[in-house]
Amino acid sequence: MRRTRTLLAVLALAAGLLAGGSSAVADDTPSGTLAADTYTWHNARIDGGGFVPGIVFNRSEKNLAYARTDIGGAYRWQEATKTWTPLLDSVGWDEWGHTGVVSLASDSVNPDKVYAAVGTYTNSWDPTNGAVLRSADRGGSWEKADLPFKLGGNMPGRGMGERLAVDPHKDSVLYLGAPSGKGLWRSTDSGVTWSQVANFPNVGNYVQDPTDTSGYAGDNQGIVWVTFDESTGTAGSATRTIYVGVADQANAVYRSTDAGATWSRVTGQPTGYLAHKGVLDAVNGYLYIAYSDKGGPYDGGKGQVWRYATATGTWTNISPVADADTYYGFSGLTVDRQHPGTVMATAYSSWWPDTQIFRSTDSGGTWTKAWDYTSYPNRANRYTMDVSSSPWLTFGANPSPPEQAPKLGWMTESLEIDPFDSNRIMYGTGATLYGTENLTNWDSGGQFTVKPMVQGLEETAVNDLAAPPSGGAQLLSALGDIGGFRHTDPTKVPSMMFTSPSFTTTTSLDFAEANPNTVVRVGNVDSGAHIAFSTDNGANWFAGTDPSGVSGGGTVAAAADGSRFVWSPAGAGVQYATGFGSSWAAAGGIPAGAIVESDRVDAKTFYGFKSGHFYVSSDGGATFTTSAATGLPGGDSVRFKALPGTKGDVWLAGGASDGAYGLWHSTDGGATFAKLANVDQADTIGFGKAATGASYQTLYASAKIGGVRGIFRSTDKGVTWTRINDDAHQWGWTGAAITGDPRVYGRVYVSTNGRGVVYGDSSDAGDGGSGGGGGTDPTPTGACTVTYTITNQWTGGFQADVQLTNTGSTAWNGWALGWSFADGQQIGQLWNADYSQSGAAVTAENVSWNGTVAAGSSVGFGFTGSWSGVNTKPSAFKVGDQSCTVA
Repeated sequence: MRRTRTLLAVLALAAGLLAGGSSAVADDTPSGTLAADTYTWHNARIDGGGFVPGIVFNRSEKNLAYARTDIGGAYRWQEATKTWTPLLDSVGWDEWGHTGVVSLASDSVNPDKVYAAVGTYTNSWDPTNGAVLRSADRGGSWEKADLPFKLGGNMPGRGMGERLAVDPHKDSVLYLGAPSGKGLWRSTDSGVTWSQVANFPNVGNYVQDPTDTSGYAGDNQGIVWVTFDESTGTAGSATRTIYVGVADQANAVYRSTDAGATWSRVTGQPTGYLAHKGVLDAVNGYLYIAYSDKGGPYDGGKGQVWRYATATGTWTNISPVADADTYYGFSGLTVDRQHPGTVMATAYSSWWPDTQIFRSTDSGGTWTKAWDYTSYPNRANRYTMDVSSSPWLTFGANPSPPEQAPKLGWMTESLEIDPFDSNRIMYGTGATLYGTENLTNWDSGGQFTVKPMVQGLEETAVNDLAAPPSGGAQLLSALGDIGGFRHTDPTKVPSMMFTSPSFTTTTSLDFAEANPNTVVRVGNVDSGAHIAFSTDNGANWFAGTDPSGVSGGGTVAAAADGSRFVWSPAGAGVQYATGFGSSWAAAGGIPAGAIVESDRVDAKTFYGFKSGHFYVSSDGGATFTTSAATGLPGGDSVRFKALPGTKGDVWLAGGASDGAYGLWHSTDGGATFAKLANVDQADTIGFGKAATGASYQTLYASAKIGGVRGIFRSTDKGVTWTRINDDAHQWGWTGAAITGDPRVYGRVYVSTNGRGVVYGDSSDAGDGGSGGGGGTDPTPTGACTVTYTITNQWTGGFQADVQLTNTGSTAWNGWALGWSFADGQQIGQLWNADYSQSGAAVTAENVSWNGTVAAGSSVGFGFTGSWSGVNTKPSAFKVGDQSCTVA
């Protein structure tokens, strides 16, 4: 991922997310009661989306593996399902920094035990110190040892490691390398207590940027890895020889030969580089070290790989390529424990044209590469890529050689050979976790197949969410680093992120309430327009035009009918436009940087908020007036929304502990606001389908109510609240966005800062369990039109979207669409519908929530499939016995 991941917590901190106590502003709102409900929680599947800096296999139990992320917690591998299980969802709001994992250690003596060193930032952005979490049930539950210093799971150098290690012979002994000049730490009671190793001689001195006054790039990266030589110990006794890597280009490797009693610099070691990884082959007596001139994971222009003979003290430069040919540092170091002479390393900082992976089967004597040039710019790969399970990993790119899509990777700091299976590796990138299960094809001259091994590991940071009331999109998301997605089914991975244009980070999005086919999004981008529009419910996009001075996305609002837009970008004042933003004009009466939203009924009414003041426009955003409302939060930690279906009904959440903080409601278009006395703190507000018999839409909030932090629901306009999450499902910080589903009662979509989009479904059906769709008659009558679009195609595979429109005069209560492929195409994965395929014949049927299709309305679904030779589009479609017009 790009460095923008580091900014999310900064913005959150500035917005007051760390507030502790509540601010009470009394009024006559009912005090209400706090109930509870049972929810099931899932991720809206993206699969990956972030940097995986560490992978750890247990050395004594087959198929036991863990992965760590920089801001999204830790995960355990489930071999039976080939998926990952999140382990740190219990981290709460006040300790959100503990979702950043700087290191993991799995106990080879007792595989039930696992440890995680947690903390996201070492500077002021993170309000809490780091901790070492310990679990005796493989991460099912945790106990915590607080540390007297901070840890940096999302700091520079986070790909080095592992900093945390368990003694392979005496597992009550653990070591932890600390950043910030805090030195080397040790526990002798299985992680319960920790003390500094007072005589360790070097706390490190390398900083990425000494001029950075924020403390982020200017922090000492410290002690970066600990490796035991298991050949120097016996069961029950502490291992005698321990190697430690230090962020010091002149003094990178230290050793103890007396179980940590004394330490000395290893003589003869290379200088001028940082030791990213130190991996020991005790069978052959070699310590391998991957070096880079920088701390990574983004930077690194030169590197080397060295082998140290532990018996003789001989250092040998075994770099896979000559110094003159490197423009990257080395990392991703691993040894095949079944064949210890086999070593692999990565060119972690090679962004263009691709990362590189190196492999040696003779202890580094000779190396081969995952890919080579034939004649520049053409490449010969030892591997094939299959991203059909996560097709968005192509990023919609069609690059010129030598670049390829999808890439083999970038930021490849973590690569591990399964210690029980020489055919399996897993490696992390800036966007996913890849792997192969036929690696040894490399050695026999064949190709190995690289696939995403990432299902269940969700690591996106979410800035905004929207759930349209109709159309194929069930959820639209604005994400950091990979832009965002249109989910037509949250249980399926979308085929592609938002493209044409692509934003590195989408900061805000909106749809026209009365015309949900009209969607707008804004975001950050290296070059090009910062705003994009869609007229087909977010399926396809086109770029708008920036007004002068725009430097970032900011917030955006669409008029209720989609006829105009108001945009508050970074770098320029608030702007308004009719049509799709080909010409913008400055809005009057509202300050730059204001948050903007639209009324969901009146197309000419827009709202804004900035520094304690609420602003209202009744002329389509041309001019705003300042509301007389007082008592609102003084800062800019505010999110507000207008209720669909009722003009002037506005809810506002936000604040900070040093001022007003809570939830406010206006029924007069922001002229006045009443604060809900039964809400201590609130940071987001959203709306969903009303409960059966309720006259008002369901409210959802990330809030503190009754002294408890959580996700809350109200079906009675805020009089009473139900906490719908529990202590096992907290996800750190959830303050960016929340929305209910307008079609499914009880469903709520929750933003996280590193665990992706989480959605929950209630055990209380609320509307008889209809879910807003369904039906039992799959053979409606009446006219129909089908649009079949191939949206992406690659060698052997393709992705298509299908839109089915009811052009008759009566509603459908369930549907089944049939067609035949002409060229032997086979569907691999289909979302937003159920399907069956027999030979060439395919039938797609509605799922529970999209069976009702009103006259004149459409429903959509999509799929990925395989093809060879040609990929002709189907020429005929039927709904039941009714032939459809093909558009």
